[in-house]
Amino acid sequence: MNLRKPLSALGAVALGMSLLTGCVAGSSSSNGSGDSSSSTGGSVTIGIKFDQPGLGLKDGTTYKGFDVDVARYVAKELGYTDVKFVETPSAQRETMIQSGQVKMIFATYSITDARKEKVSFAGPYFVAGQDLLVRSGTTDITGPDSLNGKKLCSVTGSTSAQKVKDKFANKVDLQEYDTYSKCVAALAAGTIDAVTTDDIILAGFANQSQYQGKLKVVGKPFTTERYGVGIKKGDTALATKINAAITKMISDGTWEKDLKADAGDFSYNKENNPPKATEGQ
Repeated sequence: MNLRKPLSALGAVALGMSLLTGCVAGSSSSNGSGDSSSSTGGSVTIGIKFDQPGLGLKDGTTYKGFDVDVARYVAKELGYTDVKFVETPSAQRETMIQSGQVKMIFATYSITDARKEKVSFAGPYFVAGQDLLVRSGTTDITGPDSLNGKKLCSVTGSTSAQKVKDKFANKVDLQEYDTYSKCVAALAAGTIDAVTTDDIILAGFANQSQYQGKLKVVGKPFTTERYGVGIKKGDTALATKINAAITKMISDGTWEKDLKADAGDFSYNKENNPPKATEGQ
């Protein structure tokens, strides 16, 4: 009896099944960075900040803030039914995108040419600017050039406070803390005169229940920071889908509603906002 032909046929079937299995395994990448074509349901991992009130804040097992709201809206528009948030510290954002630990990052991620050498961006979904946070009754601090002789706080390693000293007020007294929350607490206690970083970050702190009515953003931004959605380098298809979602969020009123809920009475720069999402296409 000749077994060669049946065995050959069996081998062909096995090989076909193996190839089919390999194709299925290779295409299931809805978590992490993956291919933009995977945005048709399932889960997605998104990077945010965990310590920025009004933007990206982890509170127990919940996540809230404007970055979080935009991320959820975009994920839903892309077809994802399950969103997993992970913390993406500033220094680790590019690495986490490149390694596929996250598919998208919404984390006050300013679009810069240097960053675009490693990752791509969609957006922007907000245009921020460096500003000042002061006590509500303050009248003599009206901008960075009014800070000579004042105590100005920012986080250790940040260039924000030094920028004020170099360009606007060379006699300002710079104070450094390891977190913005400590700067804000010192401001409320009266031991410093102002805090500086991006305006929407400051607005998030001012809108916290313990500071409402006690602190205010001066409202005269003096830099431009375009917050983008970090994605895998070269994924123009995903950038196009994200931009369409951001545009829809703006046009249907959700963008403004969420921003007001997250940042309170923050008077954002309406000359630059809402922005046009055109990056990465």
